[in-house]
Parts: sequence; structure tokens; C-alpha cells
Amino acid sequence: MSYSTAADGHLDLRGTPCPINFVRTKLQLEKMAPGALLEVWLDAGEPVEQVPDSLTMEGYGIEHLEDCASYFVLRVRRPA
Repeated sequence: MSYSTAADGHLDLRGTPCPINFVRTKLQLEKMAPGALLEVWLDAGEPVEQVPDSLTMEGYGIEHLEDCASYFVLRVRRPA
């Protein structure tokens, strides 16, 4: 199965503390179609350290993590 690299949804969680940013990301993913790609903007530090690991433990696929200087772009896929 091939997927598009364009995100199906976006979530700007800059300024959102842990664990709220993980909870909001997971809730958004649960609303999306199986196989959908969500782009999440996270702050440096605890958010970018915790959210990707927590999503991986929940079974979500981390496809991309990019440092954009003042924030990070995380792309996570909902399992099909």
C-alpha cells in the first residue's frame, strides 16, 4: 500500500505542555481515517522528546521528525 507524503491534517501544539500535547495528538489521530498522515508542530525539549516515543508505544508510525530551528515538525501516520 502506498501513501501520499502530503499531510491529511495539521496540529500546531507549540506552547502546549506535556502530556496535553500527546493527548491532543492522539485524539486528532483517532478522528482521522486509517492510514492518514498528521503533521504536528512541537516545541523543543520535553514535547519533542516525549510525544514521538509515546505515539510509537501506542502503535503509531513516526514517519518524519524535522528540526525547524524554533520548533519541530513531526509526521505521524495512523495505522491502517
